[in-house]
Amino acid sequence: MNHFPKLRPDNASRRAFLRRSGALSLAAGATPWALSLAAMGEAAAQSATDYKALVCVFLYGGNDQTNTVVPYDSASYAAYQGLRSNIALDRSALADTVLAPATALAGGRQYALAPGLAPLVALFDAGKMSVVLNVGTLVRPTSKSQYSAGSVPLPPKLFSHNDQQSFWQASSPEGATSGWGGRLGDLYAAGNGNSTFTCVSVTGNAVYLAGKSAVQYQITTNGPVPVTGIKSPLFGSAACSQALQSLMTQPRTHLFESEHARVASRSISAHDQLATALSGANVTTAFPAGNSLGDQLKMVARMIAARGATGARRQVFFVALGGFDNHDGLATAHPALMTSVGNALAAFYQSTVEMGVADRVTTFTGSDFGRTLVSNNDGSDHGWGGMQFVLGGGVLGKSFVGTPPVLANNGPDDVGQGRLLPAIAVDQYAATLASWFGVSASDQASVLPNLGNFSTRNLGFMAPAGGA
Repeated sequence: MNHFPKLRPDNASRRAFLRRSGALSLAAGATPWALSLAAMGEAAAQSATDYKALVCVFLYGGNDQTNTVVPYDSASYAAYQGLRSNIALDRSALADTVLAPATALAGGRQYALAPGLAPLVALFDAGKMSVVLNVGTLVRPTSKSQYSAGSVPLPPKLFSHNDQQSFWQASSPEGATSGWGGRLGDLYAAGNGNSTFTCVSVTGNAVYLAGKSAVQYQITTNGPVPVTGIKSPLFGSAACSQALQSLMTQPRTHLFESEHARVASRSISAHDQLATALSGANVTTAFPAGNSLGDQLKMVARMIAARGATGARRQVFFVALGGFDNHDGLATAHPALMTSVGNALAAFYQSTVEMGVADRVTTFTGSDFGRTLVSNNDGSDHGWGGMQFVLGGGVLGKSFVGTPPVLANNGPDDVGQGRLLPAIAVDQYAATLASWFGVSASDQASVLPNLGNFSTRNLGFMAPAGGA
């Protein structure tokens, strides 16, 4: 007996095909043809009259949080040095990056930023940046005893790069077809002048930006990717290029062929519109040279500068930096990564100030997971909870969000091998950002499916949605 379902070209199967096509990483710019085999078009749930953007900076590989936000008070530093003597930063090197929050931490706890993050200290002091303590993937609030007993659901395949990257970005393990950034885009795409520019990646395909209807638009640090053979003469012939464009975009009767032609036409049109918009989008801020994250953020700044030409009112961006899986050589590799992050984030924030949109743009970091408190030779292993930054004019900054974890191997916040049990869920972190973005409490449940498991859904580090 044939158990395969019969394919019918109805709306439901069409939508399912489009969603699954989007998961195949064939988004615009991901292939030489710069095509995206997925579609926009479902109605947005919310509208906006102002402009706001969320910029996710993802640190691939699992950033070592303990050498990023470093325990500094005497007792905490002693514990830190005892846990990782061979990779601990010298306390004397941290004197210029000690953070002074508006409200001091209990018990005299202090933190300093890694020296490479020195450009961010001024932003923290000015109230434009906060540090979120011990945030990570959770399904529901979890205690150490519950973790040990296995009495609550946990994110699947903890400590696995691929699955935790996916769970961080999508609230589901590897194989997820939509992420919470894309689901934010679903709500606002129809309210933008061109819905194609709602979810934009400058670093390749990421499930974070895949929506149920919204599709990520991928660009490079140089701008939109032209369709090969159309934007330049094919075989040296303009006539061949015109023939190719006609072949790619002419209407078809077959469902999938028709959809391919429609998306090809949209890709070509989007390239032309964005290329024109960017040609008039000047960013005067000096971004660091030889800094791949800075190059990506400069392109985000240019797109924000072009928002009038593209008709954007709500945008979600994704940029990334790799190299954080430092099982060894952490003392050498990690400081350079911190310098790249610090210089890039500081330059990007300054660009938003110069464009007059600092209170309209919020930048935040994420990573697969944190790393172990204890060192492993000259590196650290895969952990769980970590520290994240959020910065922008809408941030209620100069603060630490959450409670500092206890620095002790097999201590109350350690589930084993120096892995911190997160005290704040990614869902709570994301919901606070979504609220500022303008997403209603009722719609946040569709964006963040596990949010209902948490009683606190707004961590309070952002200004109200109406303004900074």
